Amino acid sequence: MADFKDMLKYFRSREGLSQSDLAKKLGVSTSTISMYEVGKREPDFETEEKIADFFNTDLNILRGRDTERICSPGAVVIPVLGRVAAGIPLTAAEYIIDTEEIPQAMAADGEYFGLQVKGDSMEPKISNGDVVIVRKQSDADDGDLVIALVNGDDAVVKRLKKYKDGIALISSNPIYEPMFFSKSEIEEKPVEIIGKVKELRAKF
Repeated sequence: MADFKDMLKYFRSREGLSQSDLAKKLGVSTSTISMYEVGKREPDFETEEKIADFFNTDLNILRGRDTERICSPGAVVIPVLGRVAAGIPLTAAEYIIDTEEIPQAMAADGEYFGLQVKGDSMEPKISNGDVVIVRKQSDADDGDLVIALVNGDDAVVKRLKKYKDGIALISSNPIYEPMFFSKSEIEEKPVEIIGKVKELRAKF
């Protein structure tokens, strides 16, 4: 049975990170990561949540309690798109730049696609060239990381904030101002949610 140290190694290896790379991203020492992975030390709850958030997973999986969701035999191949724009189907061959695999159990949860991130608006967590795994859906909850189409332009990755009279699409990089849209603007531009980000596949 897997436990925290095993799952930490699994996620770090899957993302192509060295112990030093992960330590820098989490703001801890390399020796701390090393001790985590050999089982000599375990993180406190706050650090554990930070690790789960970094790998876009939940605590049960990170603790090795729900590994069948990622370790089931077989996998489903999904397209990775270089862009998504209004009126262009997700199966448009000219925009498929690569493929990724997701577990069968995940694929059973809905229709998925990958999207290569452009720009630095979601730094430091999501960088230019990274791939996000997205479940296709037309709405999301407040605080979710979503893929949105604004005014028919290419899709963007943003944090969704809902208000009584509209929404905001928020970048992680503080140099970018939040994008606010009233209910009428959502209809007129339009602003369309096309998916929820479920996982990050960092590229180096």
